[in-house]
Amino acid sequence: MTTTLIVLPLAAALVVWLLPVSGRAAGALALLTAFVEVALWGLAVAGFDFDQGLQLQNRQSWFSDLGVSYHVGFFGYSLWLAGLTVVVSAAAIGYALWANRERGRAYHGLLLFLMGSIVGVFTAQDLLLFYVFFEAMLIPIYVLIGVWGGPRRVRATVTFVIYTMAGSLLMLAAIVVFGLSQGTFSLVDSGTSANEWVFLGFLAAFAIKAPIFPFHGWLVDAYRESPPEVAAILSGVVSKAAVYGLVRIVLAKFPEPVDDFQFAILAFAAIGLLYGSLLAFRAPDLRSVTAYSSMAQMGLIVLGLFSLTDLGRNGAILQSVAHGLVSATLFLLAGMVETRAGTSAFSVLGGMARGRPVLSTVLMTTGIIALAVPGSVAFAGEFLILAGVYDAGWGWAAVGAGAIVLAAMYMLRLISAVLHLARGEDVREEATDLRPLELALVVPLLAALLFLSAWPASISERSFPKIDTIEAAE
Repeated sequence: MTTTLIVLPLAAALVVWLLPVSGRAAGALALLTAFVEVALWGLAVAGFDFDQGLQLQNRQSWFSDLGVSYHVGFFGYSLWLAGLTVVVSAAAIGYALWANRERGRAYHGLLLFLMGSIVGVFTAQDLLLFYVFFEAMLIPIYVLIGVWGGPRRVRATVTFVIYTMAGSLLMLAAIVVFGLSQGTFSLVDSGTSANEWVFLGFLAAFAIKAPIFPFHGWLVDAYRESPPEVAAILSGVVSKAAVYGLVRIVLAKFPEPVDDFQFAILAFAAIGLLYGSLLAFRAPDLRSVTAYSSMAQMGLIVLGLFSLTDLGRNGAILQSVAHGLVSATLFLLAGMVETRAGTSAFSVLGGMARGRPVLSTVLMTTGIIALAVPGSVAFAGEFLILAGVYDAGWGWAAVGAGAIVLAAMYMLRLISAVLHLARGEDVREEATDLRPLELALVVPLLAALLFLSAWPASISERSFPKIDTIEAAE
């Protein structure tokens, strides 16, 4: 099952690239593959025992002399992150098909390749295999932004490449040192390490990927210049590769350096949370608000992870899924608004609620969940994180609470600027409401958010195995 989830989109990408079909046919095949992928993930969830550890494993020796193997499998938290991947990717592929992208075969093949690579990241249980998938998922992002991006796509791509290559080289060096010192590259068979330099190599790579302050220089240009569906995957899913790396590698394999650097990491996460929130409040357009809010939310998630508490860790996984769904929905909506108005700048938009009840309802509902009103999944995730980080110090919880207030302010500003403020007279007159096909792209994401708002424990209490259950089994 796990290998199928990885191989299916990769194989479909090759088929799309090689078959002499039209771009629309390639998009239809890619969307069908995404639907099958979602169904397979649902079967995996149905057969998963969330009280146990690593499951659905597949392991084959790769380089036996170095202890390198093809080893994949799921933990509870990685299964949820993989589910986020396939759901958001399906919506993104559907958006690309609706937008009728030029050179559709190449475009949809790259989206499929990206989906398979990200699922591979979330299942990898060998460090070299993790590195292969981690690098593989960057290749289609470079091309998608560089070829199909906006006017400043070259600058966005070069900046993204510089940052990610720096992080990748640091992680490769850390992998080599860690694997050789342990005698194996297996994340299951290897022990822990107290090497602070190796720890910092992994930490820097994941801080860039998230991104965490001050490694966020690539973020805004990449999110602004990407096609909306690529920005949805980049913000909603690719950033969660950092969450998986922090949980599976940094926290699991470097307990002593984590304790030593906990205060510094919490400080950078808190700065990023506040800084991102302030920039989002001042951002001039819909995409920039979503981009900076993503930076802020990743800071909050890191606060939860490095609180080193069960509450904080569970809240971080729940918030990762919630943020992924919210940011993907907002980027797709931004693309739909840009299609109608030619821009997502607040100085031009305004009053789009008039005569557009569907657009207004979808954007309002998504925004309300994003600003973490009580009863929403974002509220549940943030509350768990704050409760967990309180154990590390009440000051961290106070910073988190303050940033949540800022989040409410910038989301209310976004909603008002797009829907209500009296600007954009021409836009209000000419722009249409969301069409059924557009609605079909965002409603599943919104439905998932509403379901998780009603039952957040479906993730927060089923992400990590229960210690007492494991001990009883042993």
